Amino acid sequence: MKAFVFPGQGAQFVGMGKDLYESDTLAKELFEQANEILGYRITDIMFNGTDEELKQTKVTQPAVFLHSVITAKCLREDFKPDMVAGHSLGEFSALVAAGALSFEDGLRLVYARAMAMQKACEMTPSTMAAIINLPDEVIEKICAEIEGVVVPANYNCPGQVVISGEKDAIKEACVKLKEAGAKRALPLAVGGAFHSPLMEPARQELAAAIEATEFKEPVCPIYQNVDAKPYTHPQDIKKNLLMQLTSPVRWTQTVKNMIADGMTEFTECGPGQVLTGLIGRIESSMAN
Repeated sequence: MKAFVFPGQGAQFVGMGKDLYESDTLAKELFEQANEILGYRITDIMFNGTDEELKQTKVTQPAVFLHSVITAKCLREDFKPDMVAGHSLGEFSALVAAGALSFEDGLRLVYARAMAMQKACEMTPSTMAAIINLPDEVIEKICAEIEGVVVPANYNCPGQVVISGEKDAIKEACVKLKEAGAKRALPLAVGGAFHSPLMEPARQELAAAIEATEFKEPVCPIYQNVDAKPYTHPQDIKKNLLMQLTSPVRWTQTVKNMIADGMTEFTECGPGQVLTGLIGRIESSMAN
């Protein structure tokens, strides 16, 4: 069985998608359609912009989504998924690729999500940090003991968890987690505390947009971030997509569940190979 997976924010790089645009007429058509929908030439930033321009949440999210979805669509008849999943933002890419959302609706929702998240980021000084080589339960315990908002946000693979929250709380957590034996506690260059309670204003703002958008049954199950389980019913998908903003991304469990359900081959669609690396580590941990 074959699974297609789609990366989230952080996978972007300047120049992404340029080769697709120049070599495939379908890709060029979709990129130009995206420029019209967004009302500005996002392709100029993707292909020739600066890292700073590309790093803005309102640009990054639609850019990664576009690269991922267009990569999948350019596979044409070779895109035959038995299951799909996406990491955070990548869940929207997976839904469009699997036919649950139209390209246009998916892009509009991603842009609305990016703008809502950027606004939420500006309300509270917040950030994220990657914690390396410490058991999940130790991270959860220490985060729970700290005053202020700090929570596990991304369970990426065994030995790699990203925490999210208020800047001071993250700083304190990093110190305590290193004292507890973390190999590294690295603050990340992100705009705010994604997948934490601080995204509640964004969740409320996005609720109406998601509810007003038509979702169809996807061509295969999508394993969603909130609980790592497969879904095909549009109402379930909508509910989980909305909860995702304030809930952790359970990527480790998602991959384990897909393997348990018969997945034998993963293909990553999008910029870079971030998820391929994480999947390799998850598979290694299962083999040991």
